[in-house]
Amino acid sequence: MEKKNAWEKYQGEKQQEVFAFGEAYKKFLSDCKTERECVTELKAQAEAAGFADLKKVLAEGTPIKTGDKLYADNMGKGLALFVIGREPMEKGMNILGAHIDSPRLDIKQNPLYEDTQMALLDTHYYGGVKKYQWVAMPLALHGVIVKKDGTVVNVSIGEKEEDPVFGVSDLLIHLSGEQMDKKASKVIEGENLDVLVGSMPQFPTEEEKEKAKDLVKANILTILKEQYQVEEEDFLSAEIEVVPAGKARDYGLDRSMIMGYGHDDRVCAYPSFAAVLEAGVCDKTTVCLLVDKEEIGSVGATGMQSKFFEYMVVELMEAMGQYSRVAFNRAMTNSRVLSSDVSAAFDPLFPSVMEKKNSAYFGKGLVFNKFTGSRGKGGSNDANPEYMALLRRIMDDNDVSFQTAELGKVDQGGGGTIAYILANYHMQVIDSGVAVLNMHAPWEIISKVDLYEAKRGYVAFLKEA
Repeated sequence: MEKKNAWEKYQGEKQQEVFAFGEAYKKFLSDCKTERECVTELKAQAEAAGFADLKKVLAEGTPIKTGDKLYADNMGKGLALFVIGREPMEKGMNILGAHIDSPRLDIKQNPLYEDTQMALLDTHYYGGVKKYQWVAMPLALHGVIVKKDGTVVNVSIGEKEEDPVFGVSDLLIHLSGEQMDKKASKVIEGENLDVLVGSMPQFPTEEEKEKAKDLVKANILTILKEQYQVEEEDFLSAEIEVVPAGKARDYGLDRSMIMGYGHDDRVCAYPSFAAVLEAGVCDKTTVCLLVDKEEIGSVGATGMQSKFFEYMVVELMEAMGQYSRVAFNRAMTNSRVLSSDVSAAFDPLFPSVMEKKNSAYFGKGLVFNKFTGSRGKGGSNDANPEYMALLRRIMDDNDVSFQTAELGKVDQGGGGTIAYILANYHMQVIDSGVAVLNMHAPWEIISKVDLYEAKRGYVAFLKEA
């Protein structure tokens, strides 16, 4: 079955719709390189669009009614948005679920050290990465340092033109004979992904010179103290992520693509958020659920496996006088979900790992993955064909370009999403998202028209599922 290229629908002025949405997404991707930054930005946009803080509404006892727009913040690292529908919640919700964490390097709790008059930060990589891709490139530091008195110091260094950048060094080609003979997984070891942050010593007084040591580290600590008012011990309660430095950019002479850090999975999170705003009030309550920790198993209080979403639904139903255990169970089992996560785009340079009839392609629109998992569908949510048939009709009725895919050939590997966790509530769930080249590399690539079709498809789903 040959699918038409979605660009064919966008000629002349109509093409500007695609590019305009791409520009808004590029700004979001450039500004929001951590889950905390995503939540902060999207909360601000939601409030500007009329959304109110659910926890504040509940605390004040404000009645909740059809058409109300509410958000719930999960520890600054996850976000749930609700638009209350015309039908009681026990009829079910239409949910778009995506994750906002991405592979990266995390700074350890006791990170700063000096070796041969170089100051470095020790790291622990996060998520599935090819470690060799993270060396010899400009990196930035993003995150928070929380002091003992509760003061939060926001960190973002390496993005402004006048900022310094950081990096992980690599072995020069002239001396890399042994290194080049290693397996790719061993070329760069995890413990060697330390970030170089300084090489200039602090100049002691003559009296201090004989006793002085680690003067480069001391100089870095002085800079941290002067510019951020933090001490070395404050790293104990810090959350600093090392990410590629620089903005998302147009990719290709035709500017049809976007290169950026964190497409997985912000290329699905952003159109999911935009779709909830655009869809307005629907028959069913609509939800955009943005979670953390998917790249490491959806664990923890901010991951999809936490009870946060369940608790917020219970709070909503209770506030509207609709809660009972039976009504809650019905609300969950009657819900329909698009687990909005990326797919692997077919790469003509690496055709051997893909099966062409069941691959995702740039320009063919929103991707549906009936199942993910690995090899024998291990760990996957396998969607029902009845649900897929409903989605086919919705997409066709709304002229949304879509395609279906698997994650490579059967025995090549695989991956998972949050789909199976929501399916545990007896919901109808399927994975859907945008095709990505270079997935999990520091710089990933997507097609602008696929991004736009994802948003259009998500809007159609919220209104009609």
